[in-house]
Amino acid sequence: MAFVRFLIPCFVFGTDIAFSCQNTDDLVGASSPGDIVIGGLFAVHNEMMHPEEHPIKPVIQNCAGFEIQIFLQTLAMIHAIEIINNSTLLPGVTLGYEIYDTCAEVTKAMASALRFLSKSNSSEDVVEFKCNYSDYIPRIKAVTGATYSEVSMAVSRLLALQLIPQVSPASSAEILSDKIRFPSFFRTIPSDFHQTKAMAHLICESGWNWIGVIATDDDNGRLAVESFGVQAMANNVCIAFKEMLPAYLSDNTFHTKVDHAVEKIVKETRVNVIVVFMRQFHVLKLFKKAIERNVNKIWIASDNWSSAVKISTIPNIRQLGTIVGFGFKSRDISAFEDFLRNLHKMSTDNNKFLREYIMLLSVCAHLEYYDFQACISNQSQDDLLQNVENKHQIWKDDFLSANIEPGFIHSTVLAVYTIAYAIKGLCKNRNCKDPSAFTPWELLEELKNVTVIYDDKEIRFDSNGDMSTSYDVFLWKEIDGHMKITTMAEYDPQKGNFIFEDEERKKAFLDLKKVQSTCSQHCTPGQMKKVTGSPHTCCYECVYCPENHYSNQTDMDYCYQCDNKTYWAPINSSTCYSKTILFLAWTDWFAIFLLLLSAFGVVLVLSISIIFTKNLSTPVVKASGGLTVCYIILFSHFLIFLSTTFFIDEPTEFKCKTRQALFGISFALCISCILIKSLKILLAFSFDPKLQNFLKCMYKPVPIVVTCTGIQVIICTFWLIFRTPFVKQNFSISRAIILECNEGSVLAFGIMLGYIAALAFICFIFAFKGRKLPENYNEAKFITFGMLIYFIAWIVFIPVYATTFGKYLPAVEIIVVLISNYGILCCMFLPKCYIIIYKQETNTKSAFLKMIYTYSSKSASSVAVSQISLDSKSSSSQATVSDSCKSQQNSVNGNGHFQVPGQTLRRGKALHKNAVRTMARKRLSSI
Repeated sequence: MAFVRFLIPCFVFGTDIAFSCQNTDDLVGASSPGDIVIGGLFAVHNEMMHPEEHPIKPVIQNCAGFEIQIFLQTLAMIHAIEIINNSTLLPGVTLGYEIYDTCAEVTKAMASALRFLSKSNSSEDVVEFKCNYSDYIPRIKAVTGATYSEVSMAVSRLLALQLIPQVSPASSAEILSDKIRFPSFFRTIPSDFHQTKAMAHLICESGWNWIGVIATDDDNGRLAVESFGVQAMANNVCIAFKEMLPAYLSDNTFHTKVDHAVEKIVKETRVNVIVVFMRQFHVLKLFKKAIERNVNKIWIASDNWSSAVKISTIPNIRQLGTIVGFGFKSRDISAFEDFLRNLHKMSTDNNKFLREYIMLLSVCAHLEYYDFQACISNQSQDDLLQNVENKHQIWKDDFLSANIEPGFIHSTVLAVYTIAYAIKGLCKNRNCKDPSAFTPWELLEELKNVTVIYDDKEIRFDSNGDMSTSYDVFLWKEIDGHMKITTMAEYDPQKGNFIFEDEERKKAFLDLKKVQSTCSQHCTPGQMKKVTGSPHTCCYECVYCPENHYSNQTDMDYCYQCDNKTYWAPINSSTCYSKTILFLAWTDWFAIFLLLLSAFGVVLVLSISIIFTKNLSTPVVKASGGLTVCYIILFSHFLIFLSTTFFIDEPTEFKCKTRQALFGISFALCISCILIKSLKILLAFSFDPKLQNFLKCMYKPVPIVVTCTGIQVIICTFWLIFRTPFVKQNFSISRAIILECNEGSVLAFGIMLGYIAALAFICFIFAFKGRKLPENYNEAKFITFGMLIYFIAWIVFIPVYATTFGKYLPAVEIIVVLISNYGILCCMFLPKCYIIIYKQETNTKSAFLKMIYTYSSKSASSVAVSQISLDSKSSSSQATVSDSCKSQQNSVNGNGHFQVPGQTLRRGKALHKNAVRTMARKRLSSI
């Protein structure tokens, strides 16, 4: 084996000498004459040898590392030209070609480009320096290539001197779309802008946001990383690390940096997705080292190597994990496959690439495929060709077909066709067999507007010189023990979405989400991201959304705020909930209790009304003011009980306006009638002549009731007109909306209650004056108690009402209304009902006369004693009745006559028995 390894380098050296550059024609890798010559630039070898002698001389060196895939692209160009020459596309015109090997080096490519610029039909390759190249006819009319963007950038700048059109089938750097810097550059593939956007879209769709990037340290790699970084940021994807590997394998630091990159991948355990923008031979080195370290990740391949069969056949490639790649959309290439099957018949005289391939195939054909690339790049002869008879056996017809990358083959053929169609447009009225029939810059203008009919589809360049074709999304799958490159989906750059042919492929795409590649755990709905001290936005903590905020998606940067008026949300909520509408409903247990109390009050009022109606002629009923007054008071009590129902259930405008007005007017009517009773009692039992005359003047029942009630009506009317109550939504509770009545004007509400309180206070004073009535007839005393209950209830109501909120706020007022109403009703009528029902012996005229007689006797004696005491100090005193009140002095409420004796009582004399009896009768009649 050692001997074999010794022979291999010797063979490679002999091969290099065979292809060494002795003159400029030696630079040409493959050529064919024609009326119009098209140049080709392809990196058939992956590196250029560097001299070891010093000093270094400006000599074009030989290349090493034969690239089967790029060699196939040169064959695709040759195949396309042959088809065109054999078709009617360019009748009478033959296309020729000159294909050069760039060896993936800008220097070698520039040497070839200089030869392109040399003057046509010149005996020597001379590039004329001119100020105006409008009429200059160079060696070639257009160029197909180059393979790598870095080379295309350099070559395009040189070709732009003469505006020679350059159509690349593989250079995808975004910068090449700049027509100011690269005016003559076209390509039959999309820009890297679309590829990096598709990658970022894939990563985002799969739920990954923490990834690594590895690229070659050249213009293409740096620009791709830059473009991807922009797209990643737009999709909230963070790049955990970026590793740039030397562009040339001959770089002394290459292996060290590959080791460092693999070490970085191993160290970053949270990074499970790696995006790779590298050339195929770089990926080979990286993957071999990654396999040694047992790295298992998801690898996202750029178009450079996404369909590279030589990488998919690396031993143990399955250990690396899942490989997903983006490649250029291809069409039917069956014609090219037929061409390859007949390739062995092709002459190698003008095709050094084919001649070299045959020599290498003879050396390495006995090896398995995954050893074939190693044989070409690192080793040499292993078994020499023994005889010509074995040539067909060694050739292996399916070998090249197995290594086809359809996207690149399609784009190469399409590049040739676009040039051919542009030539067709120029040659309509020209004799294109003459090389000077048109200049390259004219062809350039034609290319800008050319429409190619290829595979029954119209294809044209956009304003940037690009073709917006779609991408195939590849998934490397192990089938029958071998890694196969399958098409998982299609990416449409225009719509920005993935297209699946069937559910199985879609499922394979969705299965990618099973792998986690995030800096932090996903924040679930109800949480938001809180950025930590990391410079990356993808590294964060998940915190709960605060109250009244929500998040309904994963990994949200912030929580949305609920509409606090109508919605609420608890902590860690993924949605907003509608607030509960609260009010004191009919079904509420407390409302039912209050309604029962009101209903009982109504029943009580009706019962009292019936009792009083049946006992209309009894002294107790007559003493109560008669049935009319009792009915008015009882009716007002009924209305007050009825008003409480307007405080219950959902508030409406009608309820809000009605409840306070009904309560206020009803209570004012009730207190007004009680005030009349207080005045009447005080008038009946008062022995003070001056007071009695004043009371007689004031006592006008109907005007007083109408006036007192009318004032309340006026207050309520102004209130309802100018500051009417209305329905209000109270948002003070976070999870509910309280529907309540806003009184409109607190001042008007206070005036209404204050007015009732003023009437009650006046009534209380008059009743208090007459509190010392006969013990068996204590109506004034009960009026006093009723007013006290009213005052206590409403004094307590004010602070409670002011500090209470919620749906039970109306219940507070209902309770106060019921307490005050029950207090007055019970104090006014229950004692009388008790006498009517249980003390019937006292509810007679004789009993009342006796009781009044006894009280009058005591009162008269007291008055006499007081009069004697007064006469000791003054001679006499006589009470007179004012003129204005004279007309009223003989009538009290129309029920009888009552007159206080006007004569002067003499000191030391008691009242006679008959006079006392007369006074008693008059008091009874007055009451």
